[in-house]
Amino acid sequence: MDRVRGTEPASGAAGHDEPTGGLRRTIGPGLLFFFVLGDMLGGGIYALVGEVGGVVGGAIWVPFLVAFVLASLTAAAYVELVTKYPRAAGAALYVNTAFGRPFLTFLVAFAVMCSGITSAAALARAFAGDYLVTFVDTPVQLGALALLVALAAVNLWGVKESVRVNAAFTVIEVIGVLIILTVGAMAIGEGSADLSRNLDLGGDGPPLLLVLAGSALAFYTLIGFEDSVNMAEEVRDPSRAFPRALFGAMGVAAVAYLGVTVVASAVVPTQDLATSDAPLLEVIRRGPGGVPETLFSGIALFALANGALLNLMMASRLVYGMAQEGIVPSALGRVLPGRRTPVVAITFTTALALVLAATGDLGDLADTTVLLLLVVFAFVNVSVLVLRGDEVGHDHFRAPSGAPALGAVVCVALVTQHEGATWLRAAALMTLGVVVWGIDRGIDHRTGTHTGRTS
Repeated sequence: MDRVRGTEPASGAAGHDEPTGGLRRTIGPGLLFFFVLGDMLGGGIYALVGEVGGVVGGAIWVPFLVAFVLASLTAAAYVELVTKYPRAAGAALYVNTAFGRPFLTFLVAFAVMCSGITSAAALARAFAGDYLVTFVDTPVQLGALALLVALAAVNLWGVKESVRVNAAFTVIEVIGVLIILTVGAMAIGEGSADLSRNLDLGGDGPPLLLVLAGSALAFYTLIGFEDSVNMAEEVRDPSRAFPRALFGAMGVAAVAYLGVTVVASAVVPTQDLATSDAPLLEVIRRGPGGVPETLFSGIALFALANGALLNLMMASRLVYGMAQEGIVPSALGRVLPGRRTPVVAITFTTALALVLAATGDLGDLADTTVLLLLVVFAFVNVSVLVLRGDEVGHDHFRAPSGAPALGAVVCVALVTQHEGATWLRAAALMTLGVVVWGIDRGIDHRTGTHTGRTS
């Protein structure tokens, strides 16, 4: 991994420049690190440990480790592209720059937007499950919808305020992880834990296929780098901030995952983890130390809310970026006067999340998120190779030579691990995108007013 030197700085790429009327560059390296870390810890640790255990058996740490290694390949591609083209549209911008095909650009952008919204909806439902029941017994749909409305208000408040909320929530998440590790260490020390379960690949099928299937689900926990690149126009000095913040956060998250999955599997029988909506709460219940369930459930609620907030922030910034690129109607790029947050995009993405949270469940929404992103990741890795000859006027990160090609192959391999029902859900969402594209192009054709850069 190295840094490619440019001949001159690009406006807003390496400095603090802000386009007039655009988004405000208020996110420094520290807040960016917490943004990525908070996004990764929120969904994976607190919601999906049991889901992965249901696929592979007690050796939950194996697919998490594999997922980290595989995700690192695509993360390197994203870091190269975000430091090379530090604008808000993320994958849509990269694919459009590489291929110049408006319809392909729209499909990629719509897939990423849908992945953020499905992820937020999944985390909202996890929030409203067994963790929330510790405090109040309310229908899952009602709790999920109330959370999404509250997070929309935070998102509208301002990006600086939102990432500060995220930083505070991330600290709380880390405290929760440390509690689990401490309880697990105590259980191992007193002999009440069974570490041998961590060697059990007890699912149905060949071990390699089990690990691949588990890794495809665990991949969901490491997608914070996709969320973060859509914040590029609000990051100070993105060409320097992104490599350290993103890879640093991924490393911390990987260590946390491995530690927590090992102790969770040792303390709680695999079947009990797999059937629980709050798998880490089972560790607290069965482990020593007398940690109050209400304390840990509160921490988990902060973690899940944080993950949902970050996904909503990403989705709304992506829609804003698409509007700036002329991929969707310009009205979606309007910002709130004074706060300078993308008010129409936030309203639009929150409305879709509300519908999904009311109609889906955690496993279905998480699987759909991963499938959509794996297809996008394959295109992003190929885009790196296509754009290697495109010189820009500022320094940027460069991924190892073979990483993008290997990353594309890995994404295609993981895509094959998803069930037909997941493909149908993803296809339904993308069909909606095709309909939106057709309507938008039809309006442009009749009025002759479309001026977007991608048409």
